[in-house]
Amino acid sequence: MELKIDPSKAALVVIDLQKGIVGMPAAPRSSSEVVTRATQLAAAMRAAGGTVVLVHVTPSADGRDGLRPITDAPAPPGRGAPDWADFVPELGPEANDILVTKRQWGAFYGTELDLQLRRRGVDTIILCGISTNIGVESTARDAFERGYQQVFVEDAMAARDADAHLHTVSTLFPRIGRVRSTEDVLAALK
Repeated sequence: MELKIDPSKAALVVIDLQKGIVGMPAAPRSSSEVVTRATQLAAAMRAAGGTVVLVHVTPSADGRDGLRPITDAPAPPGRGAPDWADFVPELGPEANDILVTKRQWGAFYGTELDLQLRRRGVDTIILCGISTNIGVESTARDAFERGYQQVFVEDAMAARDADAHLHTVSTLFPRIGRVRSTEDVLAALK
């Protein structure tokens, strides 16, 4: 099915392409490949007059807002170097981009993302970033429950391991949106 996107009603939502996360291992493609494709998508979306949302995750300065459930596989500490949460410079941000700071996996809970999208008349979100099965998936599930149309740019996202990425893009994403390539989305934005 041909992909059609109305840029005036769409937003590219880039998940966690920040220095601390991009510096970690990624699969099935490298972080640098994901950043390159996300940068292409952001440039095309801006040129087409659409909305670009850059999302990053970081705890508050005192760290007391972090989630601390008892789990079998605890998450690693959420912050490293002082620039850990800084967006990768290739992405910007640019003047009209929306910047979202989240404190957990998904970009909707506890943020103004939904409000900012709805005020701009956005009904379709295009998702990319790291990690496919954590931040991207959590955001996608929340977007689905809020009624957004979704496009998942499979080759502009990665996870910590290839199996986790493949599981999400082959089982969940097709049920809540459309899985496409960077090339498909770039063509639809022209």
